[in-house]
Amino acid sequence: MKRQLFAGIFLFSFLVSAPASEAPPQLKPFGRGSWNDILRSHAGRPTIVHFWGVTCGPCKVELPLLGEFMKVHSAIDMVTVSADLVPDLPGATRSMLEKSGLQSAENWIFSDGFVERLRFEIDPGWQGDIPRTMLISREGTITTIEGSAEITDLNKWSDQQRTVTK
Repeated sequence: MKRQLFAGIFLFSFLVSAPASEAPPQLKPFGRGSWNDILRSHAGRPTIVHFWGVTCGPCKVELPLLGEFMKVHSAIDMVTVSADLVPDLPGATRSMLEKSGLQSAENWIFSDGFVERLRFEIDPGWQGDIPRTMLISREGTITTIEGSAEITDLNKWSDQQRTVTK
């Protein structure tokens, strides 16, 4: 009995002492209704929603730039959605987010096999090309950037969002 108690205490203390920074990024399952959840939870706040994928070459270049952008622009909410058409592996997704500095962003992953329905819910005209970035102003106006976003454009948009609050 004492050994079991000692083992339980040891295990508990080991788990409690593990640094939180080593925890992998949390991936929320993106399914039907998730887009409205994102819009609702970020209403009134400038938000960047970036759709990307682990098999997307331009995404591998763009993600670290977005990670740096997020560090500098803490007043802008950052949301990423892994929207690959191939079966998406959560481990590879988490790894790319960690390497890019986006582990503290709000991170989602397509979890519905009917991706056309998810894309249509987000934007009826979206054919599935990634990367795709949506800039959502605090008033709810959405500007879509198809393909890679230029950081200078994101900085300009961010500056506009700050001047609206003054």
